[in-house]
Amino acid sequence: MQSVKGMNDLLPEISPMWQYLESTIAQCVQSYGYSEIRFPLLEKTELFKRSIGEVTDIVEKEMYTFDDRNGESLSLRPEGTASCVRACEQHGLLYNQTQRLWYMGPMFRYERPQKGRLRQFHQIGIEAFGLHGPDIDAELLLMTARLWKMLGIDDAVTLEINSLGTSAARAVYKAALVEFLSDIKEQLDEDSQRRLATNPLRILDSKDKATQGLLVDAPQLDDYLDDDSRNHFESLKRILDAANISYRVNNRLVRGLDYYGYTVFEWVTDKLGAQGTVCAGGRYNGLVEQLGGKSTPAVGCAMGIERLILLLQTLEKIPESLASSPHVYILAVGDMGGKVEGYALALAESLRERFPRVRCLSHCGGGSFKSQMKKADKSGAAIAVIIGEDEVASQKMSIKYLRDSGDGKDSKKALQLTLPLEQGIEKLAEVI
Repeated sequence: MQSVKGMNDLLPEISPMWQYLESTIAQCVQSYGYSEIRFPLLEKTELFKRSIGEVTDIVEKEMYTFDDRNGESLSLRPEGTASCVRACEQHGLLYNQTQRLWYMGPMFRYERPQKGRLRQFHQIGIEAFGLHGPDIDAELLLMTARLWKMLGIDDAVTLEINSLGTSAARAVYKAALVEFLSDIKEQLDEDSQRRLATNPLRILDSKDKATQGLLVDAPQLDDYLDDDSRNHFESLKRILDAANISYRVNNRLVRGLDYYGYTVFEWVTDKLGAQGTVCAGGRYNGLVEQLGGKSTPAVGCAMGIERLILLLQTLEKIPESLASSPHVYILAVGDMGGKVEGYALALAESLRERFPRVRCLSHCGGGSFKSQMKKADKSGAAIAVIIGEDEVASQKMSIKYLRDSGDGKDSKKALQLTLPLEQGIEKLAEVI
């Protein structure tokens, strides 16, 4: 049997990296006062049709959609913002309130699997509701900038920002853009020709070099911004300047979803080839109302865990301390009617009680001393603790060092000590 294509297993040697990244992100967002929210993997398909739009690649081609036994159309969530809004509105968290929320988990899109882009992928989402000003936009950018520093990748990412203006201003611009592009439609790449009728703004961020060359003389969105959008954007830039956050204004930066307006941004890198966006977001003031709630200002962003892991690996920023090998491997050798095994397991519990961060692996399943020592060495543990009949009788433990000290001088490998329990535990503390 094989896993579903594009839905990968996360094996034990990789999971410590994920735990490190997830815990670092959680630490960062919680330091800004954001609270975690969790919502289901499955939603009614109508939620995504209303939020993302029926005439989009996501809804038309990429969603995993099926009818349940009652004939209701359900979909695996392709993104988190719509589900977050639905959950908040359903439980009364938005009206006349402010909320700062974050979430993490798998999303699903049916597309060609490739490096950094899978059919089941994992995202961290950060959303803020009920706040109008550019200061909350800036806070998201400050937060993500801090996260890159915490991960040690701040030199490898660049912030790009733009303003999409209001929906009214965007509609006028969209009409001008379509008029311009219609005259050169046959010269556009295939995807852009299709988007001309469905989502023309997406043509602006086409990766096709020939299409990008044609856009040099295209109308500029900046020329169509209303005063409110322009003031909002200028205020955001002043805040970022005051906070020493470097950025580049990218007039062709857009979002693929219609509910975005005003500020949009991306953190990009040139270290991952074509998969260069590591975090993207912006304002979506109209989405709550679009989904049946009261008009609510909102801004958010999302980042892909797989892509961040790939960037950390590429830059060799994975901490060495993430090794998953146990500190201690405890052997139980002998036959005293279960007393040896009980003594060994009780010792392991004592270590976990005293040292909450210890990785202590107890041998289970019996076997000779030789076979147990082979497993202890294979585990990667620094120390083997040997519990036999003599140790039980004398209330002691035997400690055998399995690894060199690492400095080439005071090697303890092959050294074995037999100590009273308390002294032995103190000795074990040296490697925990």
